[in-house]
Amino acid sequence: MSEPVYGPGRARPTSPTERMPPSAPAPPRRLPRISAGRLWAGGIGTAIVVALVIVVGVMLVRGVLQIPVLAAEGAGTYGTATTTTYAFAGAVIAIVATALLHLLLLFMPRPMQFFYWIAALVTAVAVLLPFTFSAQWEAQIATAAINLVAGVCLMSILGSIGSSSVLPDEGGYPTGRM
Repeated sequence: MSEPVYGPGRARPTSPTERMPPSAPAPPRRLPRISAGRLWAGGIGTAIVVALVIVVGVMLVRGVLQIPVLAAEGAGTYGTATTTTYAFAGAVIAIVATALLHLLLLFMPRPMQFFYWIAALVTAVAVLLPFTFSAQWEAQIATAAINLVAGVCLMSILGSIGSSSVLPDEGGYPTGRM
């Protein structure tokens, strides 16, 4: 194929960059405004609620349903120190989830969608985990149910706190990133 011949009055070839009109440089990306105090206060409140959900769940299962979960049958309705450890672990997981949510709100597109998916998958792991240990079938089901309720509690409370922690931009408009 031969080169086209350009004479007077004919268009000359241009590069792709020459065809574009000059534009202003893109403004730097701003981080969304997050009410960190509101988010972390809600995270601490969530940790307390999750711990209490676990304690109430253990007391219900041991005291009312008479299923020996986390301790031998003679240990009483509360169980042993393992109940306290279990509740404390739930609270720590809620604090870690708050930190994750804070990072997602700052840096991810559609942060709440990512948060809900991550929290749901971690909850699924927590529900399946009791079935990997050798214990009575009833105790495994009861522990899985407690983990499910605690996970749903964490997701629902932190999800609403996360959404309300994003502040509108300086112009008064929400960021639209939820």
